[in-house]
Amino acid sequence: MPKFPGGRRWILPGLALAVLALAIVVVGGGLARRMYMDETAARGETTLRLAVAALAGNMSRFEPLPELIADNDDIKELVSDPDNARLRARANDYLKDINALLKSSDIYVVLPGGDTIAASNYDQPISFVGENFSYRPYYQDAIRGNLGRFFALGTTSLKRGYYFSSPIRVGMEIRGVVVFKVDIDGIEASWKGGEHQIIVTDPEGIIFMTGRPEWLYAGVLPLTPERLARTEASRRYADEMLRELPVTQTVSETGHPLMTIDEGGRSREFIELAEAMPLEGWTVRVLADTASAKAQALTAVISALLALSLATLGGAVILQRRARLAERLQLQQSAQVELERRVEERTSDLALVNSRLETEVAERRAAEQQLRQTQADLIQAGKLAALGQMSAALSHEFNQPLAAVKTYADNAAVLIDRARIEEARDNVSRISSLADRMASISRHLRNFARKPNQKLGPVSLDEVMVDTQEIVAWRLKAADATLSVDLGPVPLAVRAGSVRLQQVLVNIITNAADAVEGRPDRRIELSARRNGGKVVIAIRDHGPGVPAAVADRIFDPFFSTKGVGKGLGLGLSISYNIVKDFRGSLGAVNHPEGGALFTIELDAARPAAREAAE
Repeated sequence: MPKFPGGRRWILPGLALAVLALAIVVVGGGLARRMYMDETAARGETTLRLAVAALAGNMSRFEPLPELIADNDDIKELVSDPDNARLRARANDYLKDINALLKSSDIYVVLPGGDTIAASNYDQPISFVGENFSYRPYYQDAIRGNLGRFFALGTTSLKRGYYFSSPIRVGMEIRGVVVFKVDIDGIEASWKGGEHQIIVTDPEGIIFMTGRPEWLYAGVLPLTPERLARTEASRRYADEMLRELPVTQTVSETGHPLMTIDEGGRSREFIELAEAMPLEGWTVRVLADTASAKAQALTAVISALLALSLATLGGAVILQRRARLAERLQLQQSAQVELERRVEERTSDLALVNSRLETEVAERRAAEQQLRQTQADLIQAGKLAALGQMSAALSHEFNQPLAAVKTYADNAAVLIDRARIEEARDNVSRISSLADRMASISRHLRNFARKPNQKLGPVSLDEVMVDTQEIVAWRLKAADATLSVDLGPVPLAVRAGSVRLQQVLVNIITNAADAVEGRPDRRIELSARRNGGKVVIAIRDHGPGVPAAVADRIFDPFFSTKGVGKGLGLGLSISYNIVKDFRGSLGAVNHPEGGALFTIELDAARPAAREAAE
């Protein structure tokens, strides 16, 4: 928390902000709830008007049809002679065609007494023909000469529908009733998934249309014995089990009627908007969930509090900065004199420190130069040590060709004396070949012994391996070891120095020859492959591997697992530092199938001409 100068003077502004925040929560929250509740009620009113208009329009579309059907001559003839099978068949076909044309649910003709003699579903498994509907109010109204309207669940089809009925008059006498049933499932289906819940209740308060199937046949009013008796008398809902919907009706602080419904232990509060349809005897209710309005009101209050907090914080920051700026100006004025005095004192101190720093920098640069020179000398010493170890074997390599040269020279002189020129020329050619071999060995050793410069560039692995194999041939021969080289199908080049890379390979291969000497399997395998922007060189021997106890020390200077007099312990340390100078890595592990595996990873490069300096 920031600390403000003059803390007491912030008490009154703090209290004012607290009062303002409380006002936002209490007054602003009430206004926001009222506003969003009014918006929710307005949207519900719109939905209610649309639902009532849709229901009224659908009902009015079918209302005049029963009278038209009752005025049909075939229907009048049927009720005048109800036992005539021909008239019944003709009436059945007529009603079926009309039902299909009008896309209604069912149309049927009822005689006085309630027996059905013709129906549009006469040929269906569930037919109204033969059923008695005298208990239905729509029949009772029509038989008395009035137009009937009634909503109910069909006792035969068990399908909900709205029934229109009209008396069939023959002359001045009522001979029967035409009933027209309309399916309401299509209207109800359009209510599902909407923003609001729409329910339609009958005069007893029982829900018979809703977008929520679990509310069907539930009462929003108490199911008193009188209401149940009237419902059972008309068999409005057949044998369906009626129940009360767990509702609580209240009025909100904004004056909107509320209905709270308990659904499995979780209560939901709705704004109740209702409109009666007197002609049908229905009440259409739209239930608008208040959770959204309350959430919006809460969001508005939180937003206002956040805005107040941000404004307060911004003002506090500005005031704090002004106070600190004034304080800093005052401190600067008092500190300027002190600063000038200290500057004079420290100028002399800084001059002395600068002199010491310059001396220390010069000493460190000299030490760094000495370190680099020592490292270069150490690398060269390692190569010369390796050359010293090679000298005994190489003297044998030179002595054999020299003895052969002397023999071939003596033979050539004898052959010339005897005029056997062709045979003498062959001896001279052999002498030349042996001289070339000794020159090649000498050149490789001379290049290996030279100090390399520091320049790095593309180095061809093929060329490096040719020189390396010439140098290590004596050691492989002495150990009776074989070296197999697999550089892949594509020529590889790495960013390095050719002589130093050759030194690394000579050290590792020589160590591998030492490891396999005297063992049953004396193979050494070298392979190289490109892996993305890197080239990985792997050298594996079939020796005893790297002991676990010394695995972390094999790259340390002067550490060796060989016997006394068999090495200085510098080869791997030098190789490690050379590879590190190449910005690469050198590692050693034990191969799962036995032996040691050394891995050199270097940056790949495009092949180029061999570096003469290295």
